[in-house]
Amino acid sequence: MVSLNLFLALAAILFCIGLYGVLTRRHLVIILVSIELMLNAVNINLVAFSSIGPFASITGQVFTMFVITVAAAEAAVGLAILIALYRNRSSIDVIKQDLLRW
Repeated sequence: MVSLNLFLALAAILFCIGLYGVLTRRHLVIILVSIELMLNAVNINLVAFSSIGPFASITGQVFTMFVITVAAAEAAVGLAILIALYRNRSSIDVIKQDLLRW
């Protein structure tokens, strides 16, 4: 049996990689993938914590399904916005997307 600490370490590493990608990259596709990495780190934590305790429950798995659903919707909306930005601006560089700036 794998200990809880290994799951938490894996989730922390995934979350840090995703956070690094969101904060440092300028490509919108890479940013969306990094957000997916962070959501998967949360899923690992939810499943790991639901399996511990005297009464293991499926609450973590249910929340994980909810997070996967939200991630799929986020990816669909994000890719639609990305395609619209590329059609209008011919670039998906985050720095060049200043539509909402004053």
